[in-house]
Amino acid sequence: MSVHSLNNRGKRMKKNLPWLFLALFWPAAALAGEEILVAVAANVEYAMPELKEVFETQTGIEVKTVVNSSGKLTAQIRSGAPFDVFLSADLKYPDSLFASGHADSLPRVYAYGAIVLWTLQEVELSKGMEILASASIRRIAIANPQTAPYGEAALQALNYYQIYEQVKTKLVYGRNVAQATQYIVTGAAEAGFTAKSVAISPQMAGKGKWIEIDPAAYAPIAQGMVILKHGAEEHPRAVRAFYDFMLGEAAGKILQTYGYRLP
Repeated sequence: MSVHSLNNRGKRMKKNLPWLFLALFWPAAALAGEEILVAVAANVEYAMPELKEVFETQTGIEVKTVVNSSGKLTAQIRSGAPFDVFLSADLKYPDSLFASGHADSLPRVYAYGAIVLWTLQEVELSKGMEILASASIRRIAIANPQTAPYGEAALQALNYYQIYEQVKTKLVYGRNVAQATQYIVTGAAEAGFTAKSVAISPQMAGKGKWIEIDPAAYAPIAQGMVILKHGAEEHPRAVRAFYDFMLGEAAGKILQTYGYRLP
């Protein structure tokens, strides 16, 4: 592990021009002014402003977001929160919402996430995960593995490297990956696990140092997306436009700049 500081042509084309025009401009013309509410897993928080900006420019549809752990958002959806689309940090929660009738579409993977070990302290990360067992590390930040998929992945990594028993008393749990990140940034924890998308975001660029955890150490973080019942009933075309956007090239390029892998 390495340390980081960071066409059809001719007649056929002519015949299809009116339909191409409609396909390109109908969404913006017909849906401009609509507003949707998207439930967003905490690891996507830093990429979301760019995703929103491009989507809103393309369509005229306004996107509002609520950010939390995937488990907490799922509980809110089950309790009737009027979210239209759910961007989860895994597939488990979207699958459960579809099975219970709270989601209108089959879950689709929009990205694969990665976890990193990050510190803003004078910690020698080149030694790898074993450094966590040293006396220089008193607290290790981790998202709650019961509700946050990135916390679950971090716990799997600790067990994979067979150091969980040595460090379990040092673990401090955040509600989600965003709060775990705050523990690291404020110095409440000497080191901790967060999403790669957070560590390489413009807001965090140049802060501390991190190492990416070997993907073999944890189950793939397949991040799933679903259209929720509320969105399908209240904003069917707008939520479909956002859903398609998140699976398209423009969103894919943005996600890749934040360290995600595409399906």
